[in-house]
Amino acid sequence: METHQIHPGLLKHKVRVLVVGCGGNGSAIAAGLPYLHQALLAYGHPEGIHVTLLDPEVISATNCVRQPFSQSEIGLHKSVVLANRLNLFWGLDWQGVPERLDPKRRLDGVDIVIGCVDTRKARKDIAKCAEDWSEVDYWLDLGNNADSGQFVLGEPLNRRNRRHRLRLRTVSELFPEVIQGELDGDGLPSCSAAEALDRQEPFVNPTLANHALALLARLFRYGTISYHGAFVGLSSLPSAQALRLDPKYWRRLRKASRDRQELEYASHSRRLSAGASGLLAEERKNLQRSLQQH
Repeated sequence: METHQIHPGLLKHKVRVLVVGCGGNGSAIAAGLPYLHQALLAYGHPEGIHVTLLDPEVISATNCVRQPFSQSEIGLHKSVVLANRLNLFWGLDWQGVPERLDPKRRLDGVDIVIGCVDTRKARKDIAKCAEDWSEVDYWLDLGNNADSGQFVLGEPLNRRNRRHRLRLRTVSELFPEVIQGELDGDGLPSCSAAEALDRQEPFVNPTLANHALALLARLFRYGTISYHGAFVGLSSLPSAQALRLDPKYWRRLRKASRDRQELEYASHSRRLSAGASGLLAEERKNLQRSLQQH
C-alpha cells in the first residue's frame, strides 16, 4: 500500500491555515480547528496552527437554521463573527477577513488552504491561487450535496510541489468538472428555512468536516497517511469510501470525471437550445397576435 509523508517543514514552525468560505462546511471546519491546534501542541508540535477565515458574506436569517449563527448576529460578517468567537473561547489570535479570494493574487504565507466553497467558480479561484508560483503545501477541499459529500487533500502543482508519481492529486485534477464555472446552477442562496434544509441535511456539514479534520490530525500525528480523502454518505447508515493513494485509481477517477463532464456539457447545451427555441416560439406568438390586432 502506498503512503504519503508529511512535508517536514510543517513540523518545525507554526502552520498557517487559510479557510476559504465560512458557510456550512467552513463554519464546521472552523469549530474543529482549535481541537487540531490543541492536539498538535500535545503531540509536541512547537507552535500549532494559526488560522485565517476568509469570507465576504454577511449572516442572514436563513443561515441561522443549520449554521452556527444566531439572530442577534444577522448582518455581521461570518468570518469576523467566527474568528472573534473562537478567539474569546480559546484565547487565540486568529483572523477573520470579510473579503473574497482574489484569483489574481497568489497565496503567500499560507501552508494549508481549506476550501469550503459551494460554486465551481470559487473552487477554480482557489486552484488558480494555489498553483503555479504559490508555495502552498496542501489544498484540502470539501464539497457536498443534500446527504453526501467528499473531501480531498491534494498537493497543488506549484513552486513547492513538483511533478512526481505519488504527488497527491488535487480535487480539480481528479474531478475537472468541479472548476467548470459555466456548469454552475443559479448560484442563489436558499430563501427560506425549509428550502435550506431541503438542499442539505442538517448534519452533513459537521460529519464531512470531522472526517476531513481527522485526516489532518493523522497526518500530523503519525507523519504519514494511506488515503487522502473520502466519499461520505448519510442516506442510510453513515459510510465513507476512502480515496486511495494509487495513480491507477486516480486515472480511473479522472476518466470517469471527463465522461460526466461531457454529459453535463451536452445537457447544458440542450437546455440552452431549448430555452432559445422557447423564446423564439414566444416571439412568433407575440408577432401573430400583433398582426391579428391590426
